[in-house]
Amino acid sequence: MRTEITELLGIRYPILQGGMAWVGTWELVSAVSEAGGLGIIGSGGAPAEWVRDQIQQVKAHTKKPFGVNLMLMNPDADKIAKIIAEEKVEVVTTGAGNPEKYMDLWKKAGVKVIPVVASVALARRMEREGADAVIAEGTESGGHIGETTTMVLVPQVVDAVSIPVIAAGGIADGRGFAASMILGAKGVQMGTVFVASKESIVHDAYKKKVVKAKDIDTKVTGRSTGHPVRSLRNQQTKEYLRLEAQGASLEELEKLTLGGLRRAVVDGDVLHGSVMAGQIAGLVKEEKSCREIIETVYYDAEKLLKGSRYE
Repeated sequence: MRTEITELLGIRYPILQGGMAWVGTWELVSAVSEAGGLGIIGSGGAPAEWVRDQIQQVKAHTKKPFGVNLMLMNPDADKIAKIIAEEKVEVVTTGAGNPEKYMDLWKKAGVKVIPVVASVALARRMEREGADAVIAEGTESGGHIGETTTMVLVPQVVDAVSIPVIAAGGIADGRGFAASMILGAKGVQMGTVFVASKESIVHDAYKKKVVKAKDIDTKVTGRSTGHPVRSLRNQQTKEYLRLEAQGASLEELEKLTLGGLRRAVVDGDVLHGSVMAGQIAGLVKEEKSCREIIETVYYDAEKLLKGSRYE
């Protein structure tokens, strides 16, 4: 099943690991890339030199292609963009802004640029600005989300642009992969299932909460602020939604979540931390290796697609 994404990125399977802050560290990234997918370092709000160190660690552990996710609201975004070019990282995915001002820098360094988009309009804009592909991410995803579902968003983005589209949001097995391909995607990005992988350095308490999650266990906070975030429900989401309903100020709401993801991922505080995960968490039943995740998803999808144009 060679696709435009496997050809573009030089990977065996058209499967990307989401660039999740505090989760997409060199350990997970190296394992995903070694297994034939594309591992992606999650820069989040990290300082530039931390990102450089992570890049060099990945290079020391795999010769396979990998990427960096640049959150454009990061205060060090300019420095990180330059480091990505200097280190000649194969791929950069972007979110929370417009990467236009970095395009020339990255293109000259041979970096493939794949923005994450939540709308057709943004996908078209990214294509005009020279993106190599786009990741159409549905509201089912964990972390910062848009409003449109993956099933609705992907085919509309596919119809709107000529560059390859990667589907994201609510994908954790071969069925989700196969459905994405039928909708016109050329690859998929998965996050939540990799959070619970054996190579992930996420705290065991976080992994166990993902594995035990049911279909109804995610909550979206921050809709009133214009920055909705999906996480597994806990004391923090309960308190946030209570304050939000009372019309609390943005300052008060941000104070509640400040450092929350780190508390959950590193310290294992799954009661008061931000346990970001997608709605698909209910389908993640056990901790598996990255290789097992990727190969199971891919070959299960291949069986489902037999007899279709992808055979």
